[in-house]
Amino acid sequence: MSKLIQNFLTNRVLSRFTIFALDILMILFSCLLIYFVKYGFTGLTPEVRSNGLTLSLLLILFNTITFISFRTFRGILRFSSFSDLVRIIYALVLGYVLAFVAVTILNRSTANFYITNVVFTAIFFLNIFLMIFSRILVKEVYEGIIGNNVKPVNVFIYGTKQAGISVAKALKGNNEFNYRVLGFISDENHMVGKELMGVTIYANNENLFRTLESKDVKMIIVSPQKMEEIKHSNLLANFVDHNISLLTTVPINEWNGTIMSKEQLRDVQIEDLLPRDPIQVNMMEIATNIEGRRVLVTGAAGSIGSEIVRQIASFNPYSIILIDQAETPLHDMRLELKEKWRELRTEIVVADISNASRMEKVFAKTRPQLIFHAAAYKHVPMMEDNVSESVQTNILGAKIVADLAVKYNAQKFVMISTDKAVNPSNVMGCSKRICEIYVQSLAKHIEKTGQKTTQFITTRFGNVLGSNGSVIPLFREQIKHGGPVTVTHPEIIRYFMTIPEACQLVLEAGVTGKNGEIYIFDMGKPVKILDLAKRMIRLSGSKNIKIEFTGLRHGEKLYEELLNVAEHTKPTHHEKIMIADVREYAYAEVSQKIDALIHVSYDYDDMLTVKKMKEIVPEFQSINSPFEAVDRLLEKISNGSPVYRG
Repeated sequence: MSKLIQNFLTNRVLSRFTIFALDILMILFSCLLIYFVKYGFTGLTPEVRSNGLTLSLLLILFNTITFISFRTFRGILRFSSFSDLVRIIYALVLGYVLAFVAVTILNRSTANFYITNVVFTAIFFLNIFLMIFSRILVKEVYEGIIGNNVKPVNVFIYGTKQAGISVAKALKGNNEFNYRVLGFISDENHMVGKELMGVTIYANNENLFRTLESKDVKMIIVSPQKMEEIKHSNLLANFVDHNISLLTTVPINEWNGTIMSKEQLRDVQIEDLLPRDPIQVNMMEIATNIEGRRVLVTGAAGSIGSEIVRQIASFNPYSIILIDQAETPLHDMRLELKEKWRELRTEIVVADISNASRMEKVFAKTRPQLIFHAAAYKHVPMMEDNVSESVQTNILGAKIVADLAVKYNAQKFVMISTDKAVNPSNVMGCSKRICEIYVQSLAKHIEKTGQKTTQFITTRFGNVLGSNGSVIPLFREQIKHGGPVTVTHPEIIRYFMTIPEACQLVLEAGVTGKNGEIYIFDMGKPVKILDLAKRMIRLSGSKNIKIEFTGLRHGEKLYEELLNVAEHTKPTHHEKIMIADVREYAYAEVSQKIDALIHVSYDYDDMLTVKKMKEIVPEFQSINSPFEAVDRLLEKISNGSPVYRG
């Protein structure tokens, strides 16, 4: 029998009309009850009954209007939330105010009509009580019958300020969540020991974990405000080490109004635990420089390129031209733009940037004003094995797009470079350094010749979190399959930045930068990859996952640099953006050497191609690579030693 009742309550939902009708009946009942209490059976004279009937009709009329306006009947009663109750109060207050105005007019203009303020007020409060109590009653009865079979998850809230309180209210006032808040955690001594929303506030100290164990709490929800405050400390790592699951939410201003949905409550990710200061950019200046302009993005389907497209789309450009040779990811990007920015003009181009005639046609048709060049091969080991492709795509592609930017009078060309271009130890890093050299020399060349139509900006930064093929998605996948997690070397470190942060700085530097400058970004503190792997394993809750060291890959450094040792930096208006003071090259010489390099690459002789690259970038010293032989050869040549060829 109990099972039948549960199934009935679970599968039956009152229609909106039924809820509306019940609310109207509550108005009538409130009028009848107050009139019987006030006048009794004997006092209900024909005149009193007539006045009561008129009042009832007025209340029904005006509250019907407000019920429809505020849609008080749209929810499911057993899932009523605090916001539903507030909506009911607003509707009743407005309905009764309108009715009171009508009653006041009738009191003054009709001789036989009179309603006392006491009666009117009593009906109002009784009506509010009945409508709110009915929903609470249905909710409690449903939870009492159905909820007995669903054990709630005990949680603590980390944070006692407005953000933490908002999270706790959202959990308590919404049956979408099955969490029971048993306590708060605070770092403020004056708050510890007090009560908040009926539960105790605890300190984050050595006694906390005993308290969590005694209350059977295996999960802590960290408020978004508190997450920003403590992610530079080891506090969150302590929870992870004690096998406490961590959740957080998106910032409150991103909630659906003032309501938190289940989708906005998420597991704390490794990105949340990395020490990075939030980045602030001048959104107004970016918008001013992008709004109404034709923007072209190469590599638009990649991790960085796609995020640049998303951010540009929000600044109301005249159009965006997306270029990539990866058909499926570009198609996915096309669908995303159609869904989120339906009015945006887009040109989707499947093309290889090293195809000069194809790119010429694209530029002639679209006439871009701003160009963000993100297309490049980026994986170090892959490019060590495919040297010619690295040259033809990364170097030739960049050269073609940069030259076309000048030819078609683009206003700005922004090239995305990498920290691997500094003192490069691999083919990929050297290819990007050669791109930097060409773009900078071209910028200075057109300045000297008086062609100031196109400004060239280069942005250089390190690894981005979660990009395609990066270490974090790889570790997640390895952990998901039970390990082992592979780390190349126990001492390897890297700089990290989130994709949105990196793209924001690219836009900031791109729209405010000056011609020929190379901008580097403050990437914060470097992260030890071994520590990253350990923390991701703990954060996942997985047990017995091993870490294996596989050895440095070809061309891989233990650490990356953002500046050449001979380079210095100059500050800009933004504390996170600096200008690299780098060696400048003569355009004619650079152009000639790059053309020769590209020509050699079509012979697919890796050793000869790498030799040409090292001649352009003398600081390119191969590490853990077959191309170390080229370094030895060049050293012999520079020392005047005889070179024997077989």
